[in-house]
Amino acid sequence: MDSQDWDDRYAAEELVWGVDPNLWVVRELTGRAPGHALDVAAGEGRNAIWLAGQGWDVTGLDFSAVAIERAERLTAELPDEVADRLTWRHDDARSFDPSAAGYDLVLVAYLQVPARDRRVALRRAADALAPGGTLLVIGHDLRNLAEGVGGPQDPRVLYGPEDVLADVADHGLTVVRAESVLRPVGGDPGHKGQDDGQNGGGTAVDLLVRLERGAA
Repeated sequence: MDSQDWDDRYAAEELVWGVDPNLWVVRELTGRAPGHALDVAAGEGRNAIWLAGQGWDVTGLDFSAVAIERAERLTAELPDEVADRLTWRHDDARSFDPSAAGYDLVLVAYLQVPARDRRVALRRAADALAPGGTLLVIGHDLRNLAEGVGGPQDPRVLYGPEDVLADVADHGLTVVRAESVLRPVGGDPGHKGQDDGQNGGGTAVDLLVRLERGAA
C-alpha cells in the first residue's frame, strides 16, 4: 500500500486503530524515565499520545497525511501539558532524516512493508538513536498466518524477530529482547481488535524486539 492507499483507508473509517496504546508499548515502557522519542509510522498517534502522557517529548511521523491530520486533531483535545510534548511530521519511514541529536527512544510499531523497505526503515530508525537509546520494534509476525488471527495476510509484509536483528546487525546494538509474543484480540462485537482493525476474538502472534545503543 502506498501513501494514497493509506490516506483512503484512514479517511474511510474513524480511528482505524482506536485510541488505546499498544499493549507491548505499555508493557515495555511503563515506568521508564522519559526523554525524547520518535514514533515511526505513528498512524493516528495513539502510542505517541500515550508516551507524551508519560512525560516523553515525542515526534510522530507517518506518510499518510490523513493520519497526521487525525493525530493533530486528537492532540488539540489534550491538556496543554501533554499536547505541548507532541510534534507531528508528514514523512516517510524509508527516507526521513534522523535527528542529529538523536532520540532516547525510537518506536516502530506495525510497519508492515516488503523486506527491502523494512530494512531501509529500520536502519534509519537505528541511526536516529542517541547513545543509551532504545529501539523498540513491534509487528505482525510471519507465524501469525498459520497460528494467529487478524493482521495482514500477505507473507511479503510479515517478518520475525530474527529479520529485525539481521536488518540492523551492523549498528552495534545490544539485544534486550527478541521474541514472538501472543496478543489477545478483543471479541466484543462493539470493540475493534487492537492493532489489526478487525472484530472477533482470538490470539495474534506479534514480534517484539527491544535493542539498546551503548552509552557514549
